[in-house]
Amino acid sequence: MTAPARDRPWLMRTYAGHSTAEATNALYLRGLARGQTGLSVAFDLPTQTGYDPDHPLARGEVGRVGVPVSHLGDMRRLFDSIPLERTNTSMTINATALWMFALYQVVAEEQGASPGALRGTTQNDIVKEYLSRGTYVFPPGPSLRLTTDLIAYTVRCAPRWNPVNICSYHLQEAGATPVQEIAYALSTAIAVLDAVRAGGQVSEADFGEVVGRVSFFVNAGVRFVEEMCKMRAFTRLWDRVTRERYGIEDAAARRFRYGVQVNSLGLTEAQPENNVQRIVLEMLAVTLSKGARARAVQLPAWNEALGLPRPWDQQWSLRVQQVLAHESDLLEYPDLFDGSPVVEAKVAELAEGACAEMERIEERGGLLAAVESGYLKSQLVASHARRRAAVESGEAKVVGVNCHETTEPSPLTADLDTAVLTVDPATEAGVVSALAAWRAGRDEPRAREALARLARAAEGSGNLMDVSLECARAGVTTGEWAGALRTVFGEFRAPTGVAGAPVAEAAPEGSPLAAVRAKVAATAAGLGAGRLRLLVGKPGLDGHSNGAEQIAVRARDAGFEVVYQGIRLTPEQIVAAALAEDVHCVGLSILSGSHTALVPDVLRRLRDAGGGDIPVVVGGIIPAADAAALRAAGVAAVFTPKDFGITEIIGRIVDEIRRAAKLDPQEVPA
Repeated sequence: MTAPARDRPWLMRTYAGHSTAEATNALYLRGLARGQTGLSVAFDLPTQTGYDPDHPLARGEVGRVGVPVSHLGDMRRLFDSIPLERTNTSMTINATALWMFALYQVVAEEQGASPGALRGTTQNDIVKEYLSRGTYVFPPGPSLRLTTDLIAYTVRCAPRWNPVNICSYHLQEAGATPVQEIAYALSTAIAVLDAVRAGGQVSEADFGEVVGRVSFFVNAGVRFVEEMCKMRAFTRLWDRVTRERYGIEDAAARRFRYGVQVNSLGLTEAQPENNVQRIVLEMLAVTLSKGARARAVQLPAWNEALGLPRPWDQQWSLRVQQVLAHESDLLEYPDLFDGSPVVEAKVAELAEGACAEMERIEERGGLLAAVESGYLKSQLVASHARRRAAVESGEAKVVGVNCHETTEPSPLTADLDTAVLTVDPATEAGVVSALAAWRAGRDEPRAREALARLARAAEGSGNLMDVSLECARAGVTTGEWAGALRTVFGEFRAPTGVAGAPVAEAAPEGSPLAAVRAKVAATAAGLGAGRLRLLVGKPGLDGHSNGAEQIAVRARDAGFEVVYQGIRLTPEQIVAAALAEDVHCVGLSILSGSHTALVPDVLRRLRDAGGGDIPVVVGGIIPAADAAALRAAGVAAVFTPKDFGITEIIGRIVDEIRRAAKLDPQEVPA
C-alpha cells in the first residue's frame, strides 16, 4: 500500500532578540542549527517607537524586550553570517517598519542579494498599535501613508516580500473575542487596501499583487476548537472580501495566508509547567485544519510569564513543533473537519458575528474613524474586563490559578533567579557608547543632507522608501529618521478606552467589590477627602497597557477617582501629575523589564518634590529578586501575574493608603 504524500511543514520560527545585535545574532545562528526554518526578529522598544538608545525615554528599555537596531551597522551585525537571500525573516515592527526594511535591504545588497530575492514579512500594521500594543509614533493618517509606501515599493521592487502582516494577535491579548478579532483584523486589511488603491502608486492591473502579498498574524488561545473554527471563518471571509470588494479572480491571491504565535496572555506564573500543555493545545488550533493551516508558527516558552526565556526554553518550544510536524501523521491527511456539522455551525456563527461588527465599523466612518473616536478601544477594554471578571469569579477555570491550586515543588522553578534570562544592566551603556562611536565615524554632511531630503519628501506626497534607503546608506540613526518625520507629521496619543468602558462587574451586597467599595468610602471619609484618588502611570516606552487599563476600570468601579493619561510617560511627568492631582496612591505598570531603572527614579523624584508620603505600588512581570529590591527601595506593594484578582488588588491598594495615612484598620467596615 502506497504511503500517503505528506504536506510540507509550516515555517518554524522562534521570536527572539535581546541585549545587542551580536548577542541576538548568536541566538539566530543557534536556532537555525537546531532546525528553525525561519527567523523572527524581536526589536526593543526604543527601536519600535523611533528613539535612539541615548534618548531620555529609552532609559531602562534598551535591549530589554528585543534587539536594539539603531543604524546600518547594527543591522549588519544582526545578520552576520546569515545569507538573507536564502532566509525567510519576519520582523515584528510597525511604526518604523519602512525604516527597518530599508536597513535590511541595504544589508542584503551588501551581501550581493537583490531586493527581488528577499523573502519574509514586515508586520507594518499600525492600527493595532493604537488599540493594543502602543508602539505607534505618528497620527493615523501619516502612519497609514508609511504603510502604503512600503507596500507599493515592495510590490514593485521586492515582490516576494510580504509588506504587511495584519496583526490580530495583540487584539486578543487586549480582550478581543474571536468575533472582534476577525472583524477588527479584516477591517484593518480593508482600510490598508483601500488606502493603497486610493494612493495611486499601484496600477489597477497590479492591484492583485498587493492583495496576494497581504498576510495576517493571529493569536490562538487554549479553547482550541473555537480557535480552529475562527481560522476557518477568517479564511472564508477573506476569500469573500477579496472577491466581492476587490474583484480578485485568482483563488491563490485570495488565500488567507497567516502566521501565528499562540497566546502568551494565558500563560501563568502559578504552576508555569502547565503552560507547556496550553502551548501544545493552542498550536493544534492552527495546524489541525489543513484548509486553514498556518504558514508559519512561533511558540512562546513555558516561562514567559516569569521573564525572558533562555535558549533552552526556546529550544523546548521549537521541539514541540518539530515533534508534531515530523513524528505525527498530521500532514498526511486532507482536512479533518470538512463536512463536520458542529464545526460548520461554529464557523458560520463566528463569520456572521464578525460581519455584523464590520458593518458597525463602516457605519462609524470606517476603521480609522473608529480608532480615533475611541470606539474600538473601549470595546476591547470592556471585553477584557468581562474576561478578567470571569476568571476572578471562577466562572472561567484556570488550572493552578483559581482551581487545583495545590502543587508539588517544581524543579523548573526551584531557583527562580536562574529560571529566566536576565539582561545585564550594563548592556545599555555599551549600546549608547557604540551609538556615539557610530555617529562620530560617519560622513556627517551626507547624513544631514539625507535627513533634510527625507523631511522635504515627507512634506510632499511621494513614496518615502527611496529617501529612507539613502538615509540608511548615509548612516542615519533610527531616532534621527523618526525625528525628521515627527517634525512633519507630529505625534499622537491614542484614546485609552477607560472612560468609555462600562462597569465590568456588579457589586451586589456581600460581594467582594461591595466590600472594597465600602473600604474606599470609609478611607476617603477618614482622610477628609471627597474621593480617594489613584494615579495609574506607565513610565518608559512599554505600551502593554492592558493591565493598567483593567486596574483603572476596576478602581473607578470601586469608587476611586482615577488619573490615567495613557502610555509613554517620563518619571518627571508622572510625579508632576501625582502632585498636581493630589493623589493618595501612585500605581506604576511596567511589563518591559525597565522597572529596575524607572521605579526608583519615580520614588526619588516624589521624595524630592515633597511627596514621599504617597504610597507607590508596582505591577508587572517582576522577578522575585527585583520585587524584593523594589520593596527595599520604598515600594509599598509589588503585584505580578500571579495576583490575578483585580478587586483584591484594589483592596490591597486601599490598605496601603490607610497604612501610609496611619488610619486605624479596625475602622474599616467588615
